[in-house]
Amino acid sequence: MTIHNPRDTYLAASVSTATPSQLLVMLYGRLVLDVQRATDALRRGEPSQAHEPLLHAQEIVLELNASLDVKSWDGGAGLASLYDYLHHELVKANMAKDLKVAEFCLHVVTVLRDTWTDAAGSLLAKTA
Repeated sequence: MTIHNPRDTYLAASVSTATPSQLLVMLYGRLVLDVQRATDALRRGEPSQAHEPLLHAQEIVLELNASLDVKSWDGGAGLASLYDYLHHELVKANMAKDLKVAEFCLHVVTVLRDTWTDAAGSLLAKTA
């Protein structure tokens, strides 16, 4: 008999039933969490603890960029450029364990998360 972790079961159900806009918001939420964890570690003077969250954040940004259809809307190319820049800065923050760069990245991803959260809410309101 397999015993399932209730948290993992809930998460899997949430992801499998989420709309594309909800998935995007969830992904941004995780991105913010990763960069927050990294900046917290750097502030505490524990740079080794920043490595994994920054790597995961880089992976998320690469995935966001890869899934972006730049031709589907006017801002697509600009967002792709922002993702490229953000990825570069996350790599720089990780390699140098630079708190200021990590904090800048945290600001950018927080603004992006909040923007996409608002957009998803507007989309939901229109369809309701």
